[in-house]
Amino acid sequence: MLKDPRKIISWCLFDFANSSYSAVIASVIFPVYFTTHIASGEKGLGDLWWGRAVALSMFIVLVTSPFLGGIADFGGLKKRFLIVYTIMCVTSVSLFTQLKEGMILEAFILTTVANVGMEGGLVFYNSFLPQIAPKEYQGRISSWGYAFGYVGSILSLLGALPLVTVNRIELVWIMVAIFFLAFSIPAFLYLPEDRKTESKVLESAKEGLKFTLSGLKKIWGERETRKFLIAYMVYEDGLNTVLVFSSIFAASTLGFTNQELIVLYLSVQSVASIGAFLMAKPIDYSGPKKVITLSLLIWTLVCFFAYFIDKKVHFWVISIIGGFNLGTIQAASRALFTQLVLPGKETEYFGVYAMIGKSSAILGPLLFGHISAATGSHRPAVLTVGLFFAVGLALLQMVRAGGPNVPKVIEKNLKDDERNYSL
Repeated sequence: MLKDPRKIISWCLFDFANSSYSAVIASVIFPVYFTTHIASGEKGLGDLWWGRAVALSMFIVLVTSPFLGGIADFGGLKKRFLIVYTIMCVTSVSLFTQLKEGMILEAFILTTVANVGMEGGLVFYNSFLPQIAPKEYQGRISSWGYAFGYVGSILSLLGALPLVTVNRIELVWIMVAIFFLAFSIPAFLYLPEDRKTESKVLESAKEGLKFTLSGLKKIWGERETRKFLIAYMVYEDGLNTVLVFSSIFAASTLGFTNQELIVLYLSVQSVASIGAFLMAKPIDYSGPKKVITLSLLIWTLVCFFAYFIDKKVHFWVISIIGGFNLGTIQAASRALFTQLVLPGKETEYFGVYAMIGKSSAILGPLLFGHISAATGSHRPAVLTVGLFFAVGLALLQMVRAGGPNVPKVIEKNLKDDERNYSL
């Protein structure tokens, strides 16, 4: 049984909150605005600079996340870091209202800072999961977080749709900033408090660096953890690239309007939410590795067929298929890695997890942007994304982990317990 539902609900609500950024800023409206309005000159210029902004922000997270993760563990600053990174993202998004056509450098800087705030905060958000949930429920709660997130994406896009329709795009950025901040407040209030230490910030930073470097060496020395992180790095690269370039592909190659993109993404998020809920129990009962394997097979096929698509209706079909597996693969990956985390080292491990995941968002977006700019077409770049999924799938099969979270001996007791289970 879960002892403190407030922690679970507030943890899920943070995913609900930050998904407004993921949907509107990172995936649907702002990427198209960036490439077609702010960088509206030379063909392919927007793709190039958008890819650079995403790659640089992920590189910054890559470098800082294990370092800050060590500081948070040693100095007891995890919750405070979550708050600071969230405010950094919200402030940057609100400043998008000042961007005009041709302000590529300013947009590049603000996008980079906003992405660092968003992705850096996830390091600390993810690390709360082992603290708030027993092992036998972690797969399901991980999926609930993503499912809540997809609901947040849907509501934020519904809020953006009338603003886009009347061409008040600057109000969209304000709406996202308010949405993100408002629904983050429960996490700030109810997630476990930072523990008190006698160490000062600078002392914590110094010791945290030593702690992190030692942790990196130790974690990388764990064979199965290392194998999973390599596989995760490769297939997550494909997934991150899909998320940051799919709307640009749909708008530039297939002629989707902003309104059509929002409706499409709403449909995808709805299906993704359903998929995350439906696959929650299989992650615990069948094991996250099997679930990830199936999802990667589907994503490889989606990228292959996307290369040949020239009609909107066909893009709708593969988007729905891919969307069903979107939350599933993310939740299952987080649940598999949680199996490898040592007790008391959650932030340290998830700092490395974020480092690997965000490093995978460097090569993919850069490669996509450069291939698109060099060829004048998104189609060759789409095939490249498919290779990331295929290689990641092959590497995952070498990992000897990711079995069921629920042993057979307690499966019956859990099923009986769930008759009275609720948040």
